[in-house]
Amino acid sequence: MTGSVTGTGFEYSNLSGRPTGPIVSLASLLLPGVRAVQRQVQPYAEDWEQHNREAVQSSGPLWVAFGDSMAQGVGASAYDRGWVGQLADVLPEHRLVNLSVYGGRVSDVLERQLPAMESLGVEPDLVTVIIGSNDLFSKKLRPGLPAALAELLERLPEGSVVATQPGGQAGALEFNRLVDEAAAAGRIRVAEFRDPRTRSWRGKLSRDHFHPNDLGYAGMAEIVAEAIERG
Repeated sequence: MTGSVTGTGFEYSNLSGRPTGPIVSLASLLLPGVRAVQRQVQPYAEDWEQHNREAVQSSGPLWVAFGDSMAQGVGASAYDRGWVGQLADVLPEHRLVNLSVYGGRVSDVLERQLPAMESLGVEPDLVTVIIGSNDLFSKKLRPGLPAALAELLERLPEGSVVATQPGGQAGALEFNRLVDEAAAAGRIRVAEFRDPRTRSWRGKLSRDHFHPNDLGYAGMAEIVAEAIERG
């Protein structure tokens, strides 16, 4: 939809409000690479907040991005060199509202990101979702992931682009089964991260050896772009 958002402006925080976890906090103390990447979290969030305020007041097809630190571009050379920012380069006609948060979980999309999109009062032309890795990494969150994901897939606008999870662990396989079922029912489109291109990250990781660098994010953007082009 091409309408702009009226009112005094869009206020949304691209920070989760949760404290940094103990493992990352310890790694930041011991490892300069982790510390350097962690220093990006707040300024990148602030950059997206400013970007979003400007986007909602403009006109043109609306693209809403849901996700976690990878949608924030953490690890990249600039906030807009993550997969979202690089994909925006090939979707110049779209105005982008990026609702992702560092450390994002499926529950964050359900409780914060979806309601923020709905508050815009404008139906999006494109919704992209890469989420779930933080849930899968957490023993505490993993058991509740299937139910949360099932709810998310029901609530997303029809035609949303949702990424699968790479890897063959049980949690990832169950995640992908639910995504595949939603795609088969015609509710969503799949960004296929079971693609062979995701198997090797050599030369594609940032200084923390966890988040992608610009090159790694370029590959992610390519996979999402292919899903969009397939229609």
